[in-house]
Amino acid sequence: MPNPQKKVFRKTGKVLEALPSAHFRVKLDEGQEVLCHLAGKLRLYRIKILPGDRVTVEITPYDEKRGRIVYRGR
Repeated sequence: MPNPQKKVFRKTGKVLEALPSAHFRVKLDEGQEVLCHLAGKLRLYRIKILPGDRVTVEITPYDEKRGRIVYRGR
């Protein structure tokens, strides 16, 4: 359950490329490119993310160039 004090924005995008150590370059639907890492549950259940996948990304207002992949779409 998310903490109401934490301000995170959930945005959707498409994975452009896979980088080493579970990092990905994601192009958001607004056109912005973000460097993202996998959330803990995606690592735990070994969900594979490939270039071209649609993903949901959480971004904090502190650094809008980095994010966390929390969901893999179809």
